[in-house]
Amino acid sequence: MTSDTANEKVLIIEDDPTLLRVLKDNVEFKGYEVETAGDGKKGLEAALDGRPDLMLLDIMLPEINGFEVCRLVREEGLDMPIIMLTAKGEESDVVLGLNLGCDDYVTKPFSIKELLARANAFLRRRREKEPEVYRFGEFELDMRSHRLAKNGEDVELTPKEFGVLEFFVKRARCAVTRDNILKSVWGYGIVVTPRSVDRCVNTLRGKIEEEPGNPRFIKTIREIGYRFEPD
Repeated sequence: MTSDTANEKVLIIEDDPTLLRVLKDNVEFKGYEVETAGDGKKGLEAALDGRPDLMLLDIMLPEINGFEVCRLVREEGLDMPIIMLTAKGEESDVVLGLNLGCDDYVTKPFSIKELLARANAFLRRRREKEPEVYRFGEFELDMRSHRLAKNGEDVELTPKEFGVLEFFVKRARCAVTRDNILKSVWGYGIVVTPRSVDRCVNTLRGKIEEEPGNPRFIKTIREIGYRFEPD
């Protein structure tokens, strides 16, 4: 167990006992403390009582489904990362979960190695101080000076483009929906549509992507939204 992971707790809510055991063993092997629950009611109680550092949350659960668990956890003000485990793989389920407050998703059957990598990345970001400068490719996004530079040369962004890029870099490698972006960048009091997000993303791509039609950084996830890949 490393000093970084020694005091971090992962809550796994999954009703398949075989998968639950596999997940528990692998997460424990990485040095994290693990708590498990086999249904949504017990999982919700464990989340509210134990306040874990990260949750792995199955969607199709007995007693209370994963969507409701996520909603109730967020209503209580808990902000730990939540990774959905979904067997359906239907875009509508993923969008609903992300809009309710989940941070990312994996579709069953999934690679344990990939899931652990995502979980580790979330926990590492959670424990580290938020940087003032984000670097990706040839770019530097400086939050202090509100400036984007490519190889030291300024790249002019509109306020909305900067806001969208800031949203992306702070959630690198996470799936985000258009609704997530609208709420964060445009706010709740502004009447805009998801097409506004797409237009802003397209103009942003034109400024940071060598091939906007084949983007390196801002990837489109069909029927869901976007994922920012800094490398």
